[in-house]
Amino acid sequence: MTKVDIISGFLGAGKTTFIKRLVTDVFQGEKIVLIENEFGEIGIDGGFLKDAGIEITEMNSGCICCTLVGDFSEALKKVVDQYHPDRIIIEPSGVGKLSDVAGAVRNVEEHCGIELNSCITVADGKKVKIYLKNFGEFYSNQIEHAATIVLSRTQSMTDSKLKEAVALIREENPDAAIITTPWDQLDGEVVRNAVEQTSKPTDLLNEACLHHDHEGCCHHDHEDCGCHEHHHDHEGHGHEHHHDHEDCGCHEHHHHDHEGHHHADDVFTSWGTETVEKYDRSEIEQFLDSLADEETYGTILRAKGIVEGTDGSWMEFDYVPGEYEIRDTKADYTGKICVIGTDIHTDNIQQTLHV
Repeated sequence: MTKVDIISGFLGAGKTTFIKRLVTDVFQGEKIVLIENEFGEIGIDGGFLKDAGIEITEMNSGCICCTLVGDFSEALKKVVDQYHPDRIIIEPSGVGKLSDVAGAVRNVEEHCGIELNSCITVADGKKVKIYLKNFGEFYSNQIEHAATIVLSRTQSMTDSKLKEAVALIREENPDAAIITTPWDQLDGEVVRNAVEQTSKPTDLLNEACLHHDHEGCCHHDHEDCGCHEHHHDHEGHGHEHHHDHEDCGCHEHHHHDHEGHHHADDVFTSWGTETVEKYDRSEIEQFLDSLADEETYGTILRAKGIVEGTDGSWMEFDYVPGEYEIRDTKADYTGKICVIGTDIHTDNIQQTLHV
């Protein structure tokens, strides 16, 4: 029987990094297949994970919640029949609902010869408060239905902020194991024990589809307008900017203020492109710095890409609100850029990037 682990998490939480840690340290020696669904037109993370020796099926055709019951069932069966893996890791879209994904896996367990082993959510500790307010229907669902919640970026949080984040999570999910220690300080056995505790999936999946009654919870509502605090980290080749706007909110927006059950396509927009354009590193820095300008670009929740530099090198970038990282990488077959958010002004993005 093949074990299935679902690793969910909101946009930019660090799912891909956590999965690589699981594969290299925690599930070492097991034959693993990763099935991922990126909400977006261009798959970026595939190459990163192939380095870890995982076979990837990228399905960029739509939200995983919408495609699971049809083609995803056959994809699971094909994976089991073709690869005979010990474990399948499913990485849903960052805006996918964990209850939908877990329920769909349960529905095809017998047909596909699989067993749902764990439901894990990776959450950016610095953004728990603001994402619960702004995108509660999707974000809360990922928190509520997880057996294990892995907090990322805790090493850059104060004790009081970390306690606040844990308390907010406990309001949504009082039973989950919450990993707050930075991943690099934990050995694989500790992570495995937390990940493999299985009480939550069994308890929750019977009621997974009954909890879509969050009303009017797709508000975008920055709070406690803050300062512009910049931390520049030039370690190694990475160039990471931390703009600590965790509780920033000069503007109050209410996007998609309707009630009831929504699909990701109703709330979030993605834009992606392949490009041969070459960029100076400073151009990418300026672009990522400017994404906070909602009037120009809309509300950008995630941006990532791999592009060629004007000097012939290649760089990879990741952006979430308040921080970004640019790092050197190896050449890809072409440049790729993806942006996800709400009310995206794609014309302005294309103009800025010359694509």
